[in-house]
Amino acid sequence: MKRMKYVLMFCLIFGIAVKTSAQFNTQSSYALIKRVLPNHAQHFTVQKLANDTAKDAFEIESLKSKIILRGNNGVAVASALYYYLTQYCHCQITWNGTNLKLPRVLPVLTAKLHKTTPYEYRYYLNYCTYNYSMSWWDWKRWEKEIDWMALHGINMPLALTGQEYTWYEVYKSMGFTDTDLNSFFCGPAYFSWFWMGNLDGWGGPLPLSWMTTHRDLQKKILQRERELGMKPVLQSFTGHVPASFSTHFPSSKFKKTNWNNGFGDTYILDTEDPMFEEIGRKFLQVQTKLYGTDHLYSADTFNENEPPTDDPAYLSALSSRVYQAMSKADPKAIWVMQGWLFYSDRKFWKTPQIKALLESVPNDHMIILDLATEIEPVWKRTEAYYGKPWIWNMLHNFGGNIGMFGRIEEVAKGPALALHDAASGKMEGIGLTMEGIEQNPVLYELMTQNVWQNKTIDVDKWLQTYILNRYGNVNAHTIKAWQILKQTVYNGKGIRDASESIITGRPTFDTATVWTKTKLNYQRKDLLPAWSQMIQAIPTCSKSDGFNYDLVDISRQILANYAGPLQKKWIKAYQDKNMADFKKYANQYLQLISDMDMLLATRKDFLLGPWLADARNCGTTLAEKAIYERNARDLITLWGDDNSPLHEYSCRQWSGLLNDFYKIRWQKFFAEASIALQNAKPMDMPAFNKALSEWEWQWVNTQKAYPVITHGNSIIIAQQLYKKYNGIIGAEL
Repeated sequence: MKRMKYVLMFCLIFGIAVKTSAQFNTQSSYALIKRVLPNHAQHFTVQKLANDTAKDAFEIESLKSKIILRGNNGVAVASALYYYLTQYCHCQITWNGTNLKLPRVLPVLTAKLHKTTPYEYRYYLNYCTYNYSMSWWDWKRWEKEIDWMALHGINMPLALTGQEYTWYEVYKSMGFTDTDLNSFFCGPAYFSWFWMGNLDGWGGPLPLSWMTTHRDLQKKILQRERELGMKPVLQSFTGHVPASFSTHFPSSKFKKTNWNNGFGDTYILDTEDPMFEEIGRKFLQVQTKLYGTDHLYSADTFNENEPPTDDPAYLSALSSRVYQAMSKADPKAIWVMQGWLFYSDRKFWKTPQIKALLESVPNDHMIILDLATEIEPVWKRTEAYYGKPWIWNMLHNFGGNIGMFGRIEEVAKGPALALHDAASGKMEGIGLTMEGIEQNPVLYELMTQNVWQNKTIDVDKWLQTYILNRYGNVNAHTIKAWQILKQTVYNGKGIRDASESIITGRPTFDTATVWTKTKLNYQRKDLLPAWSQMIQAIPTCSKSDGFNYDLVDISRQILANYAGPLQKKWIKAYQDKNMADFKKYANQYLQLISDMDMLLATRKDFLLGPWLADARNCGTTLAEKAIYERNARDLITLWGDDNSPLHEYSCRQWSGLLNDFYKIRWQKFFAEASIALQNAKPMDMPAFNKALSEWEWQWVNTQKAYPVITHGNSIIIAQQLYKKYNGIIGAEL
């Protein structure tokens, strides 16, 4: 009986999650269909695919007035549904615009359709996404995202919610006090960098109520993901410990490290220390007890931190010990490693170092995320990661910024070309690893189109279907607009990621700042005709949610771009000591910001209010609400304190933020510049920046509500701004 008890306990810890994810859950699939199509769910029948396949597969068939959706799991069934919606009903579901206007009579398939994915893994999320986009999500928003994931074929999501509670239990069981941990746990907007060992404590203290509510939220998230057949990736221990660790374990061996971004030191326990394996084992045991396991664990040992030595022997031993800490707790553990370090610190990570880090772990117990393959395919210079299974990922977005940008041709062709490349080794998946979502929906629809095919995508042909699904019709104007977008904002040339508008930069006489990179991958004038084409498409597309978003986004991009030439005018006037022209162009610049704010107020996608309101809604007391609002304000402005070197890294062109933050900064700048001009003295920029950073910190610590509902009509205001600016911009460019 005792032996049976231990066997049952082991199965509970290591078996249930996998068994659940492997089961075909008919009810979960029906529930998803009802959430997506509440008025049409009765027309669909869900069935398990008769023959199990090595990789996920689905079938669609019309039988007796029903649409039959077959799959080997819930993700396959959801993918079948979305394939039917996009290819037969010409519908679309994106973060930024949805079209679910199904035909009155659902289309009938004349023959059974069968699809098999060539990819075992379809990965989703980045540590940073959890904060730049997801910091304040509740279950309702998570449920919507999990449905989106399933519809788009995702089966391997990173699942980090609730990790702070796991650590709380682990360290409390080791004798750490709440006081010890108050300086360890950061605020909710900074978990990504806490999890990766980059910072401690910033934005805290973290209330216990947050930990318990998000523990419960994580259980819901994982239950739903597993019901649909996904295998979530949880976290593992990489050595990050509280600063008070040396007090509790004075003989332990650890090192101080610093991210060099304005935060204090963090402490990394040496993998040679016996406590490393003990904590690693304890963490997985507690985590598995709380959340179950699918044996996939994320562990990033050197995220933007260099190891103390480049000695391959050291790196090999370290990697082996990190893996051993996992495998001692879970013999089936698979280490899922973000390959970002090989891209971001190429000078350190050369062939001997990369080989050493990877080859000490068994091939079937490690998966590498080639994190930014569309930017730089690291697999090509690492012999496809020296035999390890790896995943081709589109990173695309940095900081949650919303500029229009993307490598559309690379995304359309890259995955299939790599799949068929004899040198690609064990390429076993594709994925999305953006730092922020809810922007540039075309890139994400395109990338997930790769899930169910092994051939490259013809972008021009695909765009016609995309336009039809998004707008409800195809006309010459929208086709021309998207051809221009393909050749300009989405050409992916010359820059790593989307450029920013100088408007969002800390005021300056320069045309760019450290994190406000204004270089465009196209000529401003070349984008302008897309605006004209979208305006001309209004009569046939104005009722489309996706069209309204795209019209606002294109208008926003045109105006954001125009800030650059307008800035040059007031700079020249200042240099020429022409006060009249300086004031004229400064006022035009400020009015441009206000006009952008007015435009963006028409779409919830571009409102500051929901970001702050959602943060406050996470609090159970006024004090907690204040902490969360400060976190929310800080991340998208200063990022850290008033001396933060990361200010504007996560800038947002949002209504509310434009008028109440960016515009006020520029008003202060123009006032000081006018005084300097009037006194015929150079402006004291260091003094101005110091005073401005103090004001910015005050703004971060202010509590103020902003609208959470839209104001104004997107079509009308876009037309007004087109009439006001198109001729002016066209003449000046």
